[in-house]
Amino acid sequence: MGKVENNQFAPHKYHDTKIFSGESTRYLSKKIAEAYGKPLGEMTTLRFSDGEFQPCIEESVRGCDVFLVQSTFAPTDNLMELLLMIDACKRASAHYITAVIPYFGLARQDRKDKPRVAIGARLVADMLTTAGITRVMTMDLHAPQIQGFFNVPVDHLDSSTIFIPYIKSLQLPNLTIAAPDMGAAARAKVFTKHLDCDMIVCDKTRARANVVEKITIIGDVQGRDVVIVDDIVDTAGTICKVAEEIMKNGASSVRAFCTHPVMSGAAYEKIENSLLTELVVTDTLPLRRESAKIKVLSVADLFAKSIRSVKEFNSISHLFEITVKQQ
Repeated sequence: MGKVENNQFAPHKYHDTKIFSGESTRYLSKKIAEAYGKPLGEMTTLRFSDGEFQPCIEESVRGCDVFLVQSTFAPTDNLMELLLMIDACKRASAHYITAVIPYFGLARQDRKDKPRVAIGARLVADMLTTAGITRVMTMDLHAPQIQGFFNVPVDHLDSSTIFIPYIKSLQLPNLTIAAPDMGAAARAKVFTKHLDCDMIVCDKTRARANVVEKITIIGDVQGRDVVIVDDIVDTAGTICKVAEEIMKNGASSVRAFCTHPVMSGAAYEKIENSLLTELVVTDTLPLRRESAKIKVLSVADLFAKSIRSVKEFNSISHLFEITVKQQ
C-alpha cells in the first residue's frame, strides 16, 4: 500500500481520536469517554466580565479525529459554546470534527406552522455546518426529517435500544404502549413491534404552547399496564394529563418513557403529584434535582459504541439489533 494522504477521506484509524466536552454536558461526556476508553481532552473557558466567553482547546488536535460532546439546550450559550469549539478545532487543523449532540435544541422549530416564524432547527443546522462540522451524532430528534437539514452525515441514535430492555425487565402482564399525541404514533409503533403488544393513541388539543386543553384516549386501556413513550418531557403537562385520563379509563398502571428530560417550570412537582408509577428518562440532559418517581438510564455506552463505529468506518445499524434479539 502507498502512503495514506492526510485528507478527510483517509481511513480514520490513521488519526488519533480526541473527545472534548462543553461545560454543560461534562457530566455525560466523562462517561462517554470512559466507555470509549479515552480521557476527556483538556479544555478551558476564558470568561469576560460582560458575559462573553472563549473556549480554548489545551492540547494539539492537528490531524486528529475530534468528537465534541455538547447538548444544545437552553440557554443559547450552550449552542454558542459548541460553535466556538468547532471553529477552534477547525482552525487548529483537526482532521475530522464530529458534533455529538445528545439533545438537539430548537428541534421543535422544524417547520413554519404559522406565518412569520423561523425554522430554528434548520438555522442551527446551517450554523453547525458553516462552523466546520464533518458529521453530526444525535439522539431522538423531535422530527426525524431534521436530518435532511444537514449536508453532512447524521447518525441518528434511537433510545428504544435502551428503553425496550428495561420495559421487558418490568415483566408487565398486560402491556400496552401509548402515544401521548398523534406526532408520537410512529415512535410508539416501534415499541409495539418489538414488544409484541397493543397500542393506543391520545388525541391532544392545546389551548396554547405548553398548555393542554383536552385529551381523548383512542383505544381500550381497561386493566392494562400502560407505557407512554415520547421524545421530550418539558413542562410535564401532557404526560401527567395523559396518565390521569388513562387511569380514569380503568388502566392498572401507567408509566412514561421520555428520552430528553427538559423538565422546565413546575415539571418536577407535576410528576411527583401525578398518577405515574414512574418516569424513565435518559441522561442526554442533566436533571436539576432527584425525584423518587424519576429513573435515569444512561446513553453513554451507546454513544461510545457509535463513536467507535464512526472511527472504524463500521455500520452503526448493529447498535439497534438488541431490540430484535431480545424479543
